[in-house]
Amino acid sequence: MTVNMQVNLGGLLMKNPVTTGSGTFGSGMQYADFLDVSRLGAVTTKGVSVVPWEGGPMPRLAETPFGMLNAIGLQNPGVDHFKEVDLPWLEQQGATVIVNVSGHSVPEYVGCLQALEESQVPHAYEINISCPNVDAGGMTIGTDPKMVEEVVSACRAQTKKPMFVKLTPNVTDIAEIARAAEASGADAISLINTLLGMGIDIRTRKPLLARVTGGLSGPAIKPVALAKVWQVANAVKVPVLGMGGIASAEDAIEFMLAGATAVAVGAANFVDPTATIKVIEGIEAYCESQGVNDVNELIGGMVC
Repeated sequence: MTVNMQVNLGGLLMKNPVTTGSGTFGSGMQYADFLDVSRLGAVTTKGVSVVPWEGGPMPRLAETPFGMLNAIGLQNPGVDHFKEVDLPWLEQQGATVIVNVSGHSVPEYVGCLQALEESQVPHAYEINISCPNVDAGGMTIGTDPKMVEEVVSACRAQTKKPMFVKLTPNVTDIAEIARAAEASGADAISLINTLLGMGIDIRTRKPLLARVTGGLSGPAIKPVALAKVWQVANAVKVPVLGMGGIASAEDAIEFMLAGATAVAVGAANFVDPTATIKVIEGIEAYCESQGVNDVNELIGGMVC
């Protein structure tokens, strides 16, 4: 049996429903020795900003029993370098490209998008209003519906390409934030970004991260992410890109049954650089075993 694996994520046609979690895959070059990035539904790049960002102070990574904490702070060399180096490489590979766009302010988001629009390579954008590891922008925008509307509307005015908005789980009502993003022009909702967390070294009594708090990712956050995806999928009409603790095809299928049209594999890439390919193959094998001809049949298929 041949399974149709293609999905439509807010106007972006993906050959299968699997992409990468921003910040866990670079732009794909770092994984080229392990897999062919063109096999992925899409490559979602590390966050890109209008000017270079140094990122957070060291130490900025810490392991937890079921995941990891990070306070990288969206370190990147800026959009000009990204256009000169990363985008041409991705085009050469034949990859479908989702660029994660970051900023401290509305003008920075707009400036980054304007620069990216000069290239034909990006197929879609993921507007990051949810990073917990920057002092301005990021999560400070994504927790306020009015700020969400301002940023998303400004970004929408810059491009006709599919535009997804990445949300933080660190809010009281994520459905309210999702509806604000949808009303302002989002073609899909991407969630979740990391949960706010911290750790302490009891020997030194110092925090594990220089910023004290950081973003928790990995298997520990999967039940929270799954619930948020289900809540948002039932609150908006646009598609959902689900992520948070996905390490296997079984995890990915759960997200699709909860309402996600596509999924992103994040921290699992650090454990197994071929995790995305295994998830793709596993979803297809599941469909074959269940007599599912079209992977889209899984979307929202949870039986209550």
